[in-house]
Amino acid sequence: MNLDLSDDHELLRRTVREFAEAEVAPVAEQLDRTKQVPYDIIAKLGALNLMGIPFPQQYGGAGSDTLAYALAVEELTRVDSSVAITLCAHTSLGTQPIYLFGTEQQRQDWMPRLCSGEILGAFGLTEAEAGSDAANTKTRARLAGDEWVIDGAKQFITNAGTDISGVVTITALTGENEISNLLVPNGTPGYEQGEPYRKMGWNASDTRPLTFDGCRVPAENLLGPRGNGFKQFLHVLAIGRIGVAAMGLGLAQGALDQALAYAKQRRAFGRPIASFQAIQVKLADMATEIEAARLLVYRAALLKDAGRDFNLAAAQAKLKTGRLAVRCAEEAVQIHGGYGYIEEYPVCRMYRDAKILTIGEGTDEIQQIVIARALGA
Repeated sequence: MNLDLSDDHELLRRTVREFAEAEVAPVAEQLDRTKQVPYDIIAKLGALNLMGIPFPQQYGGAGSDTLAYALAVEELTRVDSSVAITLCAHTSLGTQPIYLFGTEQQRQDWMPRLCSGEILGAFGLTEAEAGSDAANTKTRARLAGDEWVIDGAKQFITNAGTDISGVVTITALTGENEISNLLVPNGTPGYEQGEPYRKMGWNASDTRPLTFDGCRVPAENLLGPRGNGFKQFLHVLAIGRIGVAAMGLGLAQGALDQALAYAKQRRAFGRPIASFQAIQVKLADMATEIEAARLLVYRAALLKDAGRDFNLAAAQAKLKTGRLAVRCAEEAVQIHGGYGYIEEYPVCRMYRDAKILTIGEGTDEIQQIVIARALGA
């Protein structure tokens, strides 16, 4: 499969890189320290038509593809993971279900505002006993006349509690062993967002628990056929893995960029530490592994864009890049020495941000199961 980037893809990459370096990099440390959701940056991303990259123009999207989306996520994560995950979760998990499974009316109602960045979308799957065991949903929804009445709770949900959150798609039991997806707009009575979590990383992104207590939504808020929720969210998660894999790739590249720049200017024993073989070996290994991982990520995106089965490729890319992000961030901290442990240096933040990439959107262990099953094991 040809992995050469088109002129349009290269233009998008340059555009996002320039934006990330000019608009995000200068405030990334402050956003992390103050735990502020960067609404002004989200608005600018919307103005650049980056909040709906893979969706058709008729719904307000950019009319581009999954590869373009992965490139944008990669370039943002090179600089800051919090901004990247806000866009990533919004696109893959918040908007994608409505586009894939929604009625034409649901698409018209929600997608233009989602694609413009006017509102953020979220996806509510994870519960106390339904994480890796995603089918073990306890949240219930019963049909009462022309309304669904929802009771239950979700946790670790991204983008649901910001000032511009618009809608969350949640999984719920709508019958015996029957899971469906439902659209719940922000502000619906009985739907409450808990306090944001205190996290190791991704501090400038919104992550919090949700509760539903007699929450009523119209019957037409059902997303797709009743009982299709499990199949739907498995497909959404597979798409989401491409985005998270692009995040791992971007963080690894950002860590290498920082380590290389520091090694060139830091002097020891009378010369730059980049001239010492011990440092060169670290940099060489990081660069080589990043290039291999980049091929995995782009291949997964291209397979999806070609309408081919991308589940194995997405799982492999996500597994590889999550682990690589952790390793590259650690090596970057090591190359920085004591300064790598100081928050003013981006590698410190990258180190904290990296670990979640081996957990979120399916743990490494779940990716290994997906891969093994695809192999026929």
